[in-house]
Amino acid sequence: MTTPLMSALQDSFGQTPSQTVGPYFAYGLTSVQYGYDLGQVFDAVVALPQAAGQHIVLEGAVYDGDGQPVLDALVEISQADAKGRYPQTPAEVASSGFRGFGRVGTGTDPQMCFRFRTVKPGPEGAGQAPHINMIVTMRGILLHTFTRVYFSDEDAANAGDPVLVSVPANRRNTLVAQRREQGGQVVYRFDIHMQGARETVFFDV
Repeated sequence: MTTPLMSALQDSFGQTPSQTVGPYFAYGLTSVQYGYDLGQVFDAVVALPQAAGQHIVLEGAVYDGDGQPVLDALVEISQADAKGRYPQTPAEVASSGFRGFGRVGTGTDPQMCFRFRTVKPGPEGAGQAPHINMIVTMRGILLHTFTRVYFSDEDAANAGDPVLVSVPANRRNTLVAQRREQGGQVVYRFDIHMQGARETVFFDV
């Protein structure tokens, strides 16, 4: 709806160009990480030390269409626990040490990476492979993007996962995190390419 005031301003100054999303979400939603005294509900720790299951690190970087790491992206993950269940109540989170959700920005890491400390999820149901749901928000996009993280050491389960097999075979590798061990810690690397020849598969949700 256009009001008379809006019309007058447009006649005087011309139409205001559309603006893409700025970096404010990273600072606002991960304020403690960026050094602001605003409080922060979620962070990069999804599973506390007492949480059951295989503890892992999920790390990676977000790359733009030119292949450059994005310094102010916001990455969020949601996942089941080692038994394939999502926590249902705050009391369950407190007793289990598993939060099920994490949020981190890329701007405070020297390599502009994200790193989550969590546990490897169990399958959520019959025929499903273990996976982590991921949301990426960054400047230049108006809507956040949705993707999934599968695991390179779950070949048999991945081969039967209905979501993964719905992706063209030549692009499934963009959804698979690669495992390595570093200092006795299991680390899965998952880089996100927003555009280009190696563009990560994103889903309409």
